[in-house]
Amino acid sequence: MQPPTEGETATYERTFTVEDVEEFGELSGDDQARHTEPDEDGRVMVQGLLTATMPTKIGADQEMMAHTMNLQFHQPVYTGERITCRSTATDVVEREDRYDVAGDVVCENEAGEAVLTADVEGVVWKED
Repeated sequence: MQPPTEGETATYERTFTVEDVEEFGELSGDDQARHTEPDEDGRVMVQGLLTATMPTKIGADQEMMAHTMNLQFHQPVYTGERITCRSTATDVVEREDRYDVAGDVVCENEAGEAVLTADVEGVVWKED
């Protein structure tokens, strides 16, 4: 594991499918009509917390255990849209056994519009 660095940005892109939304709905119980009934273009709205798995994926890649995620949802995400998520470490404090990390997250649609932003805090444990 590479130690976290202030200013470092990680990016993850994903296009959610109708199947992703159906599976998440089954797991979470969030199976409202907006997530199950396609619009005139055959798309369904992606659950907000499914969209929020994007910064979770980045955190997992960085071996970060989040203890605070302040999420703000700005507009809906629909299946078939390419979403790009960027997570930037804004503050890294080295401790004896870990790094305390704070960061900012921005997830954008193909038009460059924010669909989700977040402030995240967590820890990255040092290897033994």
